[in-house]
Amino acid sequence: MSKRYRFFIILATVAIAFAFLYPTLRWYFMVPKEDQTLALGSREQIKSYANRKAQADIKELKELAKNGGYVPDGLSFLIKIAKENYKLAKRPAPQKWDARAVLSAFAGEKEALDAIESKYREEILALKDLHQSAVQLGLDLSGGMSVVIQANLDSLKERLGRDLTDADKEDAMNRALEVLNSRIDKFGLTEPVIRRQGNDQIYVEIPGAADPERINSIIMGKGRLAFHIVDDEATTAFRSYYREHPSDTFDGEGNLLNPSVIPADTVVRGFYNKDKYGLDTFVDYIVIKKEVGLDGNHIKNALVDRDQITGRPEVTFLLDSEGGELFYKLTSANVNKSLAIVLDDKVKSYARIQEPIRDSVRLTGFGADEANNIALILRTAALPIDLEVVNQQAIGASLGEDTIRQGLNALLGGIAAVMVFMLLYYKGAGINAMIAQILNLFLMFSILSAFNLTLTLPSIAGFILTIGMAVDANVIVFERIKEELRLGKSRKAAIDAGFDKAFWAIMDSNITTFIAALFLSQLGTGPIQGFAVSLAIGVISSVFTALFVSRLIFDFGTDILNQKSVSISWRIK
Repeated sequence: MSKRYRFFIILATVAIAFAFLYPTLRWYFMVPKEDQTLALGSREQIKSYANRKAQADIKELKELAKNGGYVPDGLSFLIKIAKENYKLAKRPAPQKWDARAVLSAFAGEKEALDAIESKYREEILALKDLHQSAVQLGLDLSGGMSVVIQANLDSLKERLGRDLTDADKEDAMNRALEVLNSRIDKFGLTEPVIRRQGNDQIYVEIPGAADPERINSIIMGKGRLAFHIVDDEATTAFRSYYREHPSDTFDGEGNLLNPSVIPADTVVRGFYNKDKYGLDTFVDYIVIKKEVGLDGNHIKNALVDRDQITGRPEVTFLLDSEGGELFYKLTSANVNKSLAIVLDDKVKSYARIQEPIRDSVRLTGFGADEANNIALILRTAALPIDLEVVNQQAIGASLGEDTIRQGLNALLGGIAAVMVFMLLYYKGAGINAMIAQILNLFLMFSILSAFNLTLTLPSIAGFILTIGMAVDANVIVFERIKEELRLGKSRKAAIDAGFDKAFWAIMDSNITTFIAALFLSQLGTGPIQGFAVSLAIGVISSVFTALFVSRLIFDFGTDILNQKSVSISWRIK
């Protein structure tokens, strides 16, 4: 491979690595602490904050408009919207864009309020997405959340229609643990603690900031998805009844005060859509058949796709053979009727059955996040038992901030000492090794960020070990080059022979280490697994920098700088 191609490969690798690492750098070093706190709040808290700030801003803007004041810098984005509104309304633009002119561009105070609230909402939700893309810190570095989840054995008893045996309870709890483990892994979290607590509780520790929505994303409600036939006539009648009796239709627990308003074989469920904050928003009531047409447990696999016409997200899933037969019978008997998709007693979508469907089903009517969540529920199987969070609290870092700082300083000091030694012992070639090691660290952390892995002290230890291994590879190459120089070879010949003769010695040692890391990552758990994953990442990165990058740096000196000798030892001129 030519040197030019190798140079472009390195540039492309660095650019891609920076793109992966940028969200982490931005979140931890560019986003103010107060904004981080806002982004880590729940969506309900974000909605309340954005609405509150918008109310205060619109009040300030109205006062400025009365006094002939100008729009504050923080609300200058409204001027751009106002100009667009004037243009659409074909109104002449005002000579000066003061607060009064800006407010008059909106149809009413509500429209201006919505524009301001949208600005706050978009900024905070963008920061929340940024946090999800950044490297998460483990429990030992930043603390996290501890959650106690209660299993509802009574609901399982109702589902099975019989008393539970000890074997039923044990099987349900073991399956719930397995599903939770699978879901946490799917969300890119590493080193969680998930264990049984008593007979009917599960204890979970998740590293990272105390974000309640992370737990909700993992549990995702009860995880019960089912298909029900909609009673269209009963739905129309009930909606009419509810409009006439809005205050005396339901009791405090949501039960019908007069059950006779709907047929005996039906139930009333709310139909919900996601609002702009991603929160479930009630739309209307729908009457569905009590009998479950198809249970979500018959689903084998689920994927998120895009509708080719509308571009909206849709969930496509495959049924097992039994589920396919049940669904075919259900849809065959109810052509031209509506089918409701019910998740945790909420109707998420419903559509008219055009023709019988057997084993491949498409669900539409979801946003991107909700589609991914539903697909994840279906892939990891519905929870065998209803789970509810009974206790949730933040936990501090186990090592403490001072100990963490001292440990990181010690690790960075060790790396610096290695680099100084390489510089003093190998002279100019030591600079080559330093550049390779800095790039090695950069690549390792970018891979960590790309896969959204969690950084813990064992992970850092794995990285430091690979730094030592990478330096060892440089030492092998440098010593080989020195041997060739002692034989009287030229700079180019010595470098070529040094890398060629050191190649397999370096590869053999790194391949065996990589194999050991793979076994540790598969067989180990907790800190051992974190150490193994970081070690495997470091091995790949160190081989690239020690053999590929370091070689190009030497070739640059030979071909571009026209160097004739190699600065690699105090005893070799």
